[in-house]
Amino acid sequence: MLIKPAVDIPSSEITSHSAYLNRRKFMQQGGAAIAAMGLASSVWALETHNSTPLKFGPEWLKAQVSGASDTGFGKEEKLTPYRDVTSYNNFYEFGTGKDDPARNAGALVTDPWSITIEGECEKQGTFNLEDILKSMPLEERIYRLRCVEAWSMVIPWIGFPLAELIKRFKPLSTAKYVEFTTLEAPKQMIGQRSRFSTIDWPYIEALRIDEAMNPLTLMAVGLYGEILPKQNGAPIRLVVPWKYGFKSIKSIVKIRFTEKPPINTWQAIAPSEYGFYANVNPDVSHPRWSQAKERRLPSGLFNVNRIPTQMFNGYGEQVAHLYKGMDLRKSF
Repeated sequence: MLIKPAVDIPSSEITSHSAYLNRRKFMQQGGAAIAAMGLASSVWALETHNSTPLKFGPEWLKAQVSGASDTGFGKEEKLTPYRDVTSYNNFYEFGTGKDDPARNAGALVTDPWSITIEGECEKQGTFNLEDILKSMPLEERIYRLRCVEAWSMVIPWIGFPLAELIKRFKPLSTAKYVEFTTLEAPKQMIGQRSRFSTIDWPYIEALRIDEAMNPLTLMAVGLYGEILPKQNGAPIRLVVPWKYGFKSIKSIVKIRFTEKPPINTWQAIAPSEYGFYANVNPDVSHPRWSQAKERRLPSGLFNVNRIPTQMFNGYGEQVAHLYKGMDLRKSF
């Protein structure tokens, strides 16, 4: 089924990319053929450990993103305009202001790119992003994104299930958690060299392995039919739609399987405010503000667009079983 924006929003208001809807038609007609060609022509070189990153180029990645299949997931949602999705961001590696990432992320070098796999798994090493993507048919899913700061968006992501990636590395029975690390490159990331930063770089996040294997958990390489903008976490990021946005780590360079729960960046900085799980929960307030409602973007002075927050961001049917028997006030 073709995923379309809600009919009550003009395309000019949703995105500055006028070709988006035409691209969706192309994807419907040619996506399957492109994906089949990619699978037939490549076998992911899992045995090529510690390989040198290759330049796959923006045109190659654009072709993969354009070939993403339409899942229809979230098609009933009213999309956040492209300009808000790409200009209102938290990405402290590029500054603390919401517009800092869009202004400063141009210095980020995303090609070549590789991801290192470590820890409690059979297959380890450093793998080219190109090799990973060649074996992963991409799909589009429309997800709600809820920030812990009580604002939210609805974004048409393009990516693949994290579970499919994890399976390739064959986690051991001792692998209970999956840790992710963002690129550390102060010369490219102005926020990392700021003397006012309270973050101990690089940025780290983690999931319990059953959360990581949940079908909703996505590794995204694009949005709105385009390759992922740098300010949104290019070239590859995590998207966990039932958790607060800081769990969806950006610009990933390392994945590590662990037996013990890692200490995440915000958990290390303020453990009383940011727990390991960070599930969206309107009944558990942040120490400094309520989480009962959220400000859905676009939002302005005279149109705040405040809506009730849903438990698990509205994805409880798919994920509530992961937390059966847990006290979600203590395990926040």
